Amino acid sequence: MTLRFYDTASAQVREFQPLEPGKASLYYCGATVQGLPHVGHVRSAIAFDQLTRWLRYRGFEVTVVRNVTDIDDKILAKSAESFEDGFVPDGDRPAKEPWWALAYRYEQAFRTAYETLGVSAPSYEPRATGHIPEMHALIARLIDRGHAYAAPDGSGDVYFDVRSWPEYGSLTHQRIDDMQAATDADPRGKRDPRDFALWKGHKAGDPETAAWDSPWGRGRPGWHLECSAMVTKYLGPRFDIHGGGLDLRFPHHENELAQSTAAGDGFANFWMHNGMVTYQGEKMSKSIGNTVSPEEMLAQAGPRVVRYYLGQAQYRSVLDYNPGSLAEAASAVERIDGFISRALRSQSQGNGTFGHVSHGGVPEDFAKAMDDDLNVPQALAVLHETVRAGNAALAAGDAETVRSALDSVLAMTRVLGLDDVASTGAAEGPALEALDALVTAQLEARAAARAAKDWAASDAIRDVLTGAGVVVEDGPQGASWSLRQD
Repeated sequence: MTLRFYDTASAQVREFQPLEPGKASLYYCGATVQGLPHVGHVRSAIAFDQLTRWLRYRGFEVTVVRNVTDIDDKILAKSAESFEDGFVPDGDRPAKEPWWALAYRYEQAFRTAYETLGVSAPSYEPRATGHIPEMHALIARLIDRGHAYAAPDGSGDVYFDVRSWPEYGSLTHQRIDDMQAATDADPRGKRDPRDFALWKGHKAGDPETAAWDSPWGRGRPGWHLECSAMVTKYLGPRFDIHGGGLDLRFPHHENELAQSTAAGDGFANFWMHNGMVTYQGEKMSKSIGNTVSPEEMLAQAGPRVVRYYLGQAQYRSVLDYNPGSLAEAASAVERIDGFISRALRSQSQGNGTFGHVSHGGVPEDFAKAMDDDLNVPQALAVLHETVRAGNAALAAGDAETVRSALDSVLAMTRVLGLDDVASTGAAEGPALEALDALVTAQLEARAAARAAKDWAASDAIRDVLTGAGVVVEDGPQGASWSLRQD
């Protein structure tokens, strides 16, 4: 077994050697809870969920940290809008909503989206507002080492001195002089326009509840500071993997790396970034009007289909959405679930139980694909080839091959997280056993009608089943069924 992942910092695929044998530590950037989740947020969460599941399958004890940024300029701005005279709620944001209530409401929306699409809960999910003392300690370390300074104008702002750290820009391979000015705080007290805020002094008009006492005056944390403070608290000064969306490389992750290493921490051994989601080849943008939310996707297809679609590409690649994307994903999921349902029923024949499922391992080619920088497209190709082989074995009455294919398919879907979403057509248990008995009785009645050449009755039975979400397939061994995934 050789696990290999692409490391953004070194710009190459490297062998994964954990800092502590048998264990893996992962931090990936979660939500800034200023609004509802978009597909980019969910794609990122699914990508790192796939990574977590694969590391665990490979025997690692994995600790996962995903942060919640619950204090931010945009959160305060949206809260302020809700208090404006004449403001009319748009159904998404109630009037007169304090910033902390707005942040918590959107945090719950993110949690619902993650749970609906089968994203495993992290080991820890810290909020920025719960870690102010750790941030103060980190700022003090940077000041003591000569890499941070308080603004001389008495504003309470504290900045990171980018020119004090020669390695600034190493993650994104940029020169300081080629970078744009940092826009995250008032520039009046900066030594260099690119210096970024570690602490932001309280300003007139900001809520009093959005400020904390500090050695530099009342204020709140800078965006980048919080991640460095939280990850070191939960994973230590050096950890295995830092993840996030490609759009976070600069300035967010570059600044995290600079402030943490300048403070003396080793920080991340690997940097992994997932690609963006586009709409028919164009960047999704609210101003263009081509954005698609998880809610809109879930209105068109079931969670299992949406999870399959958002997780089907190699995590570093662009995932392009078009109006037919979910239909294609639904067809793929139906093929998988159709085989699982037929294979489970075939095993029940003659033994009085509804299928027997062992918990075997994934095929070798699937494992090789996942070991190779999470090559999910190649892994899915192995999954669908196993489904085809299983269907051929069903048609030939080869029970042993069917059983082997079923075990492999179930192992692969578990690894990909397709069995943890909110709905599935391949569930086991009394509910599916009862459904199978009812549908089988309908199929037997349909077969009798066809034998009697009563085509109207035969079509009527099929129409009723189709209307109930049951997909009927006729084959050499008779009719079989599965549940439609939409």
